[in-house]
Amino acid sequence: VNGWFGFLALLSYLILMLLKALSPVTLTLAGIAGFILSIGMAVDANILIFERLKEEIRAGKEIHKAVEDGFARAWLSIRDSNISSLITTAILYIFGTPSIKGFAVTLSIGILISMFTAITVTKTFLKLFVGNNILTHPWLFGVSKIKKDASSSM
Repeated sequence: VNGWFGFLALLSYLILMLLKALSPVTLTLAGIAGFILSIGMAVDANILIFERLKEEIRAGKEIHKAVEDGFARAWLSIRDSNISSLITTAILYIFGTPSIKGFAVTLSIGILISMFTAITVTKTFLKLFVGNNILTHPWLFGVSKIKKDASSSM
């Protein structure tokens, strides 16, 4: 299930990026490199979300609560890494040559779209399926062992 939701979120990311690429902007080799790097960052965001979600389920939380807490915990890491990358792209744009500026612009657009799709699209899919009680079993999220009582492990 994690793979399918990640796939759908990345598919929506690629569609939005291709719509951006169809705009009257010349895509150079540096721009393509920025596009590929932003795809990697989008994949990383989805991995963070689903790993945090699995951690919450393993801790014994109900699926609904695990989705909320998993996103809250993943958002901090995603936000921090993307903001530092956006700061870097701003510096590259200010001090870079024209091809470096193309890389910075493409990467920054990709980062913003990645943040949108990772948080909004993935969260919407999960809430839709979890809210309708379609995804209620932890094994659907790749979790095999759940801690029954957190205090017994101390």
